[in-house]
Amino acid sequence: MSRICDLTGKGYMNGNNVSNSNAKTKRKFYPNLKLKRFYIPEEDKWITLKVSTSAVKTISKNGITACINKFVKKGYI
Repeated sequence: MSRICDLTGKGYMNGNNVSNSNAKTKRKFYPNLKLKRFYIPEEDKWITLKVSTSAVKTISKNGITACINKFVKKGYI
């Protein structure tokens, strides 16, 4: 299961764990992803997407259909 948002394409970022002695080891910062079901009234069906919580906020603000169209137009989907 990849840790990438279905709508925005957000993935992990690289960084460092920094210990008390300032030794650095590599680590990954993962996006906050949730499995969420959305209802599309135009098609009269439910879809399940793995989306970041920021994408959920955008969907609740603009609507699922507008967000899908926007992300398709930008090339994320």
